[in-house]
Amino acid sequence: RGASSATQKLRRRRLRRQLKEREREGCCTRPRKRQLAAMAAAKKVPASSLFVSEPNPRWFGNRENEAGNARWTNANWLKSRFHFSFAEYSDRRRDSFGCLRVLNDDLVQPMRGFGKHPHRNMEIVTYVVEGALTHKDSTGTEETLRRGAIQFMTAGTGVYHSEHNMSADSPLRFIQMWIEPRRLGLPPNYGSYESSREERANRWAHLVGSVGDNGAQGVPVAVHQDVNLYVCELEGEGEELPAYPLKRCRQAYLLCMEGEVEVQSRDGDGKDGDAVALARHDACQLFGEREVALALTPSGGNAHVLMLEMRKR
Repeated sequence: RGASSATQKLRRRRLRRQLKEREREGCCTRPRKRQLAAMAAAKKVPASSLFVSEPNPRWFGNRENEAGNARWTNANWLKSRFHFSFAEYSDRRRDSFGCLRVLNDDLVQPMRGFGKHPHRNMEIVTYVVEGALTHKDSTGTEETLRRGAIQFMTAGTGVYHSEHNMSADSPLRFIQMWIEPRRLGLPPNYGSYESSREERANRWAHLVGSVGDNGAQGVPVAVHQDVNLYVCELEGEGEELPAYPLKRCRQAYLLCMEGEVEVQSRDGDGKDGDAVALARHDACQLFGEREVALALTPSGGNAHVLMLEMRKR
């Protein structure tokens, strides 16, 4: 029994050493045998499976809904699609995706919004899809951002902010993502960047990278986590997006914000996986145990896509 126990201890030490080496390489910590067995895959998240929230306007300091207002595109002031557990929605199967804790697809009607509210210890990233988002926070920042703009807020030790659609006749749609930071207690910080249509046209526009990552130099927004955010607008029927190399032990969450696309994954041996068709509000989870190439082809017309790429947990 003593020899067996010593052998087991040796094996455990060897495994711990291997896992540490893999962590230093930026790789996930699943055992090697399971890694090889689990090939790169794509999993569709259909819009019909998302939780839709339409809260009472008074909860966020708004007036009553305006029934019959021709400028409104939805009966309630807010229509929010939750991709993960949030507020009144709780589902253990959809609690998060890697370091991505929240992804909400929000549609806000004219002259409505979210009154001042607090946040702590979260990296909050927002992408404007349509309309104009007016932001104010306790650091003294106040600005209005339009389509293609990205903003980030390191909530850290605590910050208050508000978000409103100040337009009298146009709806506002934005994607808000909460990313778990590397460490807690960071000083609050805010920043934004307005990307041009040319930056996003038929190419991956790299809008968010990681603080301290030399490979992210030149990326306009940096957050305190190993995550990258890309946006593209495919223009013209049959247009293909250049392949994106999703590396081994990385994963990505891809959201079709507008239009229709097909997602084609390819493993390191050049074998194609099944194509995944996405329409407006659909999403797709992508996993790369080896090198994976992603190619998107619109089913027709134009398409607007957002992708968050991160280390696999």
